[in-house]
Amino acid sequence: MSDARAHILARIRLATGDRAPADDTPRPPIPAPDATPGDPDLLAERIADYAATVTRVDDPAAIPDVIAAILARHQATRIAIPADLDHALRPPGVELIADDPPLDHDAIAGADGVLTACALAIARTGTIVLDHTAGQGRRALTLLPDLHVCVIRTHQVVDDVPDAIAGLLGATTPITLVSGPSATSDIELDRVEGVHGPRRLEAVLAP
Repeated sequence: MSDARAHILARIRLATGDRAPADDTPRPPIPAPDATPGDPDLLAERIADYAATVTRVDDPAAIPDVIAAILARHQATRIAIPADLDHALRPPGVELIADDPPLDHDAIAGADGVLTACALAIARTGTIVLDHTAGQGRRALTLLPDLHVCVIRTHQVVDDVPDAIAGLLGATTPITLVSGPSATSDIELDRVEGVHGPRRLEAVLAP
């Protein structure tokens, strides 16, 4: 051992010699706070503030036809979907491309859009939360297409960010927060869309 290394280690031992040994006793988990339900009307308002579009649906049975109308408005006919997307959300009249086996990035980017569910939505910030579990697909599936149509159930709406964190405690999957279509600005405030995700976001808010 070199003299320099021995000197450094001796100083570390001297500096930590009076420290109590680490307590390795397992601690009980911190109880998760209850998430406060959010206002769907406020969520719709805040999502619209981001230049995204919100479509309200009163009858869950109408969701597929509403989505079909949204896709027709965007002239989108080839839509990528998670393989486990609820059949009750799948629109008629379009080609649905299931991500099973996993599509390569070119195939995802070449689709006219993607249709998913979500994990939560935050009313006060207008943020859609994806944890990429059932019905939401992997992250690439929601970032590469130019159009994202996302179905939000009213019972998934929470009030604020701490409520979303409470609702996601224990999650072991990646979390994606979507606040409007993808957009960024440089130092001169020149707006650029589509750098980090879809340029067009359509939210379907339904019971």
